[in-house]
Amino acid sequence: MSTAPDADVTLRSPSGEHALKTTEVAPVPGRSTVLPKVQWDGQQPKLEPTHRLRFEELGLLGQGGMGEVTLVKDHDIERTVALKRLPPNADLGAVLRFVEEIRTIGHLEHPNIMPVHDVGVDDQGRYFFVMKHLRGETLESIIERLKAGDPQAHQKYPFTVRIQLFQGVLNAMAYAHREGFLHRDLKPANIMVGPYGEVTVLDWGLARRHGAKEGPLSESARARTTFETQLGSVLGTPLYMCPEQARGAHDQLDVRSDLYSLGVVFHELLFLDHYLGGKASVADVLDGVKTVTPDLFAHVSKPIQGPVPSELCWFLSKALQKEPSQRYQSAEEMLADLDLIVRGEFHVQCLRTFGKRMLREAGPLLERHPALVIGGFGATVLLAVVGAVMAVLHVAH
Repeated sequence: MSTAPDADVTLRSPSGEHALKTTEVAPVPGRSTVLPKVQWDGQQPKLEPTHRLRFEELGLLGQGGMGEVTLVKDHDIERTVALKRLPPNADLGAVLRFVEEIRTIGHLEHPNIMPVHDVGVDDQGRYFFVMKHLRGETLESIIERLKAGDPQAHQKYPFTVRIQLFQGVLNAMAYAHREGFLHRDLKPANIMVGPYGEVTVLDWGLARRHGAKEGPLSESARARTTFETQLGSVLGTPLYMCPEQARGAHDQLDVRSDLYSLGVVFHELLFLDHYLGGKASVADVLDGVKTVTPDLFAHVSKPIQGPVPSELCWFLSKALQKEPSQRYQSAEEMLADLDLIVRGEFHVQCLRTFGKRMLREAGPLLERHPALVIGGFGATVLLAVVGAVMAVLHVAH
């Protein structure tokens, strides 16, 4: 599957589950090839200048209010790329955001962020930029397959792999935040997972430098549903907003706002349900963002997967705090806590996490003191101590 960083783009795949929308093969005006054609006369190479149009359209990858993305053959470099361009008659706000998106992505050189290859203007005066042709599927598609009970998806994406995918997103955002940029529209549709598990964060069209003033907004790009990017008094995608975004307090947004959105994404990836599921109107969703806290500790198993591990529930509990000061304060802090979870050294915060930590520590204890554990008296004492501590914890909680 291929895409470009645009919240309104509908993804299509050249093969597989979703068929690519194909159009008549056509050149992209405005650019000619510069590299010569190489011909061989025996052992002698001969360079023949070529003057064909450089980019040839192969099919439509997606389109929306903020532009269209096409699959293109680059005849100079001999590769397929994705080309994004503005819609016809784009207003000033759309042009300004398009230019800002290009320069933002160009600044953020990171393996988990979509790179820009080239920019140009076509014969109709429309700006475009060329980027890597990504293959794979969005996190949104993965969640849909997991939720539908696809056995192959569950085999490929157990909880451990889902953590790894989320770590890739956090790595991208830790870098972007260090560079001074907020994304402001993080959601599963804007995260691509490649065939080898590589993670790429897309759609930097709403990104801005931390502390920068909000620029003009494009009327043509205003949202139509709760799942699309909102441009107006509320900026972003409502279902994945932080409370301060839902209030329209753009000047209060900082890295913790992006981190809240990432918490919502990770919650949905683990639980396979959105915590605001069932709310249809934008007004209801925005109210839910400000007031509804997901139930993380029910520990109910779904028919398609077991309960979400307790240590991950505690992680989400901090990530989804409505008050920014109570959340994680940086992507690095989130990565550090996830690293502890992966190593089994997570914080003890309830009976379940206590029990899991005790079981983890039992292995090394057996290696160092086998007689203590095997001996009946030693085992009895150990169980008594564990029971007493668990009782204290039970009272505390």
